[in-house]
Amino acid sequence: MTDAPPTGAERVRADADARGLEVEIIERPAARSLEEAAALLGIEPGDIVKSLVVKRSDDTYVFALVPGGRKISWPKLRQLLGVNKLQLPDASLALAATGYERGTITPLGSTTAWPVVADAAIVGRRVSMGAGEHGRSLFVDADALVAAFDATVADISEPE
Repeated sequence: MTDAPPTGAERVRADADARGLEVEIIERPAARSLEEAAALLGIEPGDIVKSLVVKRSDDTYVFALVPGGRKISWPKLRQLLGVNKLQLPDASLALAATGYERGTITPLGSTTAWPVVADAAIVGRRVSMGAGEHGRSLFVDADALVAAFDATVADISEPE
């Protein structure tokens, strides 16, 4: 009998444990909007952090952590990374780059450890983000997450 591969949430938990990062993973119903998701979790929309996989022209990636209600400012992110071309890959490339489906993506437990850039707006907050599988969210101290990944913190977003 062979062992089943770890679930997304198990990969997240194992990576968090290896980094000494305390996370709380909860089950939650699906939400149709950012506001609905925040209400279900009992938090403000800005406390939900999107983990966006951004593709560079050399086929490498970076995780961009952006709070709810905001979106990537492409000029700011290009300047920070020193590149003139970035894009959001399609769902199949994001899955191949991270091992996670869209809506579940997190740097924790990613099949490849891409660099992490966190928007400055998440600093100092307890945030919720994808937990590696649908129907689950994780809570984590954003400052501890930044430290665990030695993430770059910068203003990389603008209002949606």
